[in-house]
Amino acid sequence: MLPKGWTRKPLADCAKFVSGGTPNKDTEAYWGGDFPWITAKDMKQFRLGASGLTLTEAGKAQTRTVPAGSILVLTRGMTLLKDLPVCVTATDAAFNQDVKALLPFDGVDADYLACQLIASKNEILGLVDTAGHGTGRLDTDLLKDFEVVIAPRAEQKRVAKLLSVWDAAIATTERLLANSRMQKSALARTLLAPQRKGGSWKTYRLGSLFHERAETRRDNLPLLSITRDEGVIPRDDVGRKDTSNEDKSKYLRICPGDIGYNTMRMWQGVSALSSLEGIVSPAYTIVTPNEKIDGHYAAYLFKLPSMVFTFYRHSQGLVSDTWSLKFEHFKKISVAIPSRAEQERIVCVLTASDEVIASLNAQVDKLRAEKSALMQQLLTGRRRVRLPASPEAVSV
Repeated sequence: MLPKGWTRKPLADCAKFVSGGTPNKDTEAYWGGDFPWITAKDMKQFRLGASGLTLTEAGKAQTRTVPAGSILVLTRGMTLLKDLPVCVTATDAAFNQDVKALLPFDGVDADYLACQLIASKNEILGLVDTAGHGTGRLDTDLLKDFEVVIAPRAEQKRVAKLLSVWDAAIATTERLLANSRMQKSALARTLLAPQRKGGSWKTYRLGSLFHERAETRRDNLPLLSITRDEGVIPRDDVGRKDTSNEDKSKYLRICPGDIGYNTMRMWQGVSALSSLEGIVSPAYTIVTPNEKIDGHYAAYLFKLPSMVFTFYRHSQGLVSDTWSLKFEHFKKISVAIPSRAEQERIVCVLTASDEVIASLNAQVDKLRAEKSALMQQLLTGRRRVRLPASPEAVSV
């Protein structure tokens, strides 16, 4: 039961729907100005003020624009298979045809309504059509009929103001996280780059630093997956449908200290050091470091952009879909590395950076979970905001 004065309304009664569009991309005069043109790739923050692509005044005239304080909802694209991007524009903006804008009517606060959509994400994703195509599509009529809970205007403002505290904390922590990642990348380039080679640095072929582990018929071991960002993890933790073969006799054993890489995607940086024992798809190559190279050092080295480009140059195949870096080509690549002692010192520095990044990631996840739990309470009226309605809090 809703509190007194609260109602359920279809979105069509809460906001005007506006469709977006794309000016002709072959017309250079339309692009590269100062006016934001938003796509799904830009919709990663609640309050959105910038975009990857921008329009000139001429380009702006070729599409619809919406004012600051408009709600943008993605209604078509791959992202809809797992998420529902929703944001509120901080400035006037244009957007492409995969996005719908909602312009709240009088009596409806934009931030409040956007939070209602985010809190209802799972229900709205249940309306997404995936049949017959590889992307998700959210029918506008279904979205217009979707009901949300609308509080009195003054309480909407107070709820939105309270939730904005969490948004600000999340944004601040995400900026710290982005800065830490950039600092770690700069450190890695400085500490691992070949130009640092000097007295203790020597050049080796990878074949003299690693041997290939090609052990099969170990299907009694747990199934693992090698990811670019999360490392070597249990296959069940990947979050995608298991497409592995029922017969796993040809799957490869990987042990703690081994490095596994995707044979056909090493040129995209898909490699990781394992802390687990298990088996992985034959699509991977497993290499074991010897005493000349520290496994953690090698794992960092293999992520260095210049090294990934080297893997790209040595991958074999006619087109990108068939490029592969088998061990016979991997072992011929030359690298310059310092002494084992210096490798371990470098690993200590980069590991410390990783720990900072992991801590900030955990903080972001915690803040998002707190906000989500609070939204479920505040946006349904089960928990009320007990704050004085100051003029600032309820101003229109």
